[in-house]
Amino acid sequence: MRATLIGFSAIGMWSLLALMTAASGTMPPFQLSAIAFSIGSLPGIAVLIARPERRALLRQPIQVWLVGIIGLFGYHFLYFTALRNAPAVEAGLIAYLWPLLIVVGSALLPGERLRWFHVAGALAGFVGTIMIVARNGFAFDSAYTLGYGAALACAFTWAAYSLLTRRFEAVSTDVVTGFCLVTAALSLICHVALETTVWPQSSWEWLAVVGLGLLPVGAAFYAWDYGVKNGDIQILGVASYAAPILSTLILVVFGFAEPSLRLALACLLVTGGAVLASKEIIFKPQTP
Repeated sequence: MRATLIGFSAIGMWSLLALMTAASGTMPPFQLSAIAFSIGSLPGIAVLIARPERRALLRQPIQVWLVGIIGLFGYHFLYFTALRNAPAVEAGLIAYLWPLLIVVGSALLPGERLRWFHVAGALAGFVGTIMIVARNGFAFDSAYTLGYGAALACAFTWAAYSLLTRRFEAVSTDVVTGFCLVTAALSLICHVALETTVWPQSSWEWLAVVGLGLLPVGAAFYAWDYGVKNGDIQILGVASYAAPILSTLILVVFGFAEPSLRLALACLLVTGGAVLASKEIIFKPQTP
């Protein structure tokens, strides 16, 4: 249960992503990704400096590195590509299929059993997400096929990364430091090739960038790695739908969005879906 709670903390940190991104100014996405992932690697680097014996944990098979780098960098590359080539609402909806893919795909993992309430809970969460992300409606247009395809690939990439990470449960979470460093380097290459550099214009924008690196694009990936390796991956998959709901609630608190009945209903769907998916744990009979 402790590992699952640690995984939940990643979802909580990801809910800050929209607020911190909005507060970070107009920095292009790959530049922001390069800086944030560089900052996100710093806690791991500090641990490796303080405990040199843990550096040996970075020596992992090539498949571990491929899964980690494709997972972190591949997801963000595809997500940014989707947003550049399709409307944000439709691209976001497709990309947010990944929690449902994790829940369904968990049936392929050793020792896991997919039950109807896992799928029902994930579907309820997805409907709640639709109510938030597509609150002004959505329409799919064949002219944006490239963007939709990138968004779908994005969803499969993160789901595959999370499921394969579970298969490498013996691999220390320290290796995420290496994943962040490589992702930062690849993001920098993409920025130089595709974008124009824009720096934050105020101390508040810099603070938001640092916050992104420390939490949603930093500690969250360490927590998610530990959670999916050692916790209940099906419950984590369903609970991931709380991120866009929490994100919207945070935007409401800070004045970036307005409260509404739609938001309340979406919260009920996501919360109900998470409780349904967790019913075996919540309502587990106590042994005398």
